Amino acid sequence: MYLEFSPRNYSQMGGRPRVCEISGSDDQLDRLPDSLLLLIFNKLDDIKSLGRCCAVCKRFNTLVPQVDNVIVKVDCVISGDESGLNVKGKGIFGHLMRFVLGSIVKPLQALQQFLGHKRAILEEISHHSPGEVLRNFKEIKHLRIELPGGELGIEDGVLLKWKAEFGTTLESCVILGASSLAKKGKKSNSCVNNSEAERVVDGENLVSVEDGNGNGNGNNGNGSSGSIPEPFYTNGGLKLRVVWTISSLIAASARHFLLQQIICDHPSLESLVLTDCDGQGMLCMGKQQLCEFREKPLVASASSNRTQVPALNMKLWYAQSLELPGGMRMEGATLVAIRPSDRPMVKKDTDAFIAGAFEEPFKTAAKALAKGRTYLLEMNSF
Repeated sequence: MYLEFSPRNYSQMGGRPRVCEISGSDDQLDRLPDSLLLLIFNKLDDIKSLGRCCAVCKRFNTLVPQVDNVIVKVDCVISGDESGLNVKGKGIFGHLMRFVLGSIVKPLQALQQFLGHKRAILEEISHHSPGEVLRNFKEIKHLRIELPGGELGIEDGVLLKWKAEFGTTLESCVILGASSLAKKGKKSNSCVNNSEAERVVDGENLVSVEDGNGNGNGNNGNGSSGSIPEPFYTNGGLKLRVVWTISSLIAASARHFLLQQIICDHPSLESLVLTDCDGQGMLCMGKQQLCEFREKPLVASASSNRTQVPALNMKLWYAQSLELPGGMRMEGATLVAIRPSDRPMVKKDTDAFIAGAFEEPFKTAAKALAKGRTYLLEMNSF
């Protein structure tokens, strides 16, 4: 039945709407073809909403696993003990293992009461990792996983963002950082704290630094005067920026390592994005990169649960101060473009990747930095 509202009906019934019966009891959704329902479900895309749709009827429960566009939002983080996982990683790795292998407990357990025992998207298990949640989705082409926060613990006022592309190993990465990001007139002085990144730096993995004209400085910072700006070396400025770079690469390679099972379980995948709600970092894999990942086994780091980072060539741009749209100012602004040493760094491709890596106002900042003097760095595998 439905309620019919009109001024005439309302006045005749003393201000009460008239109830009119409709003939037949057919479900109007039955008239929609499966192709149209799948189009709707693909627009819906959120895994929790799709799970609720499975509870509506048997037809929905059959169609939902056929969607090709899915977003999984990891809503909470639990400890390794709570998840039943043996997570030995410390710092960045421990947090990342808990992000990705931890549970999405509350929102997904709430759905279990709606789902049938035989054909449910989720089985009744105490905790759900993204891989378990996605197990019954066999036609996924585009997958996006959002973590509840970035892995790198940075203090207020510090900016650190990265975007990386992977196949079997790292293919390219761009990092934008600033020692201070604040409204004009305000100052903030903080730094990233990552012990593993500092160990990599102290282990002299940074081979050399030189400007784009070939004026070199070794990693001890005692090169020729004027070739590298003095703020690079004041109060450990260069080391700090190398720590930012390595920290971002470690975060990216750890995310990549943990995607193995999901990629293997979903051969239909054509694009994969693993990001976080803070907008700190984004890992991307396209169709060709996913195929490469399945065909060639990745090389794991000997020390941690992450993919080994290959030897790298890097271009670095630096500005002591950079003004952004909206009245923001970046102090110690740094942009780093990274490629493996065995892959040439073509300027056209590098410029395109930098331009598409960040949203505004950071897109403008990256473009502005890339117009300045270029410094070349080399780094060993770690």
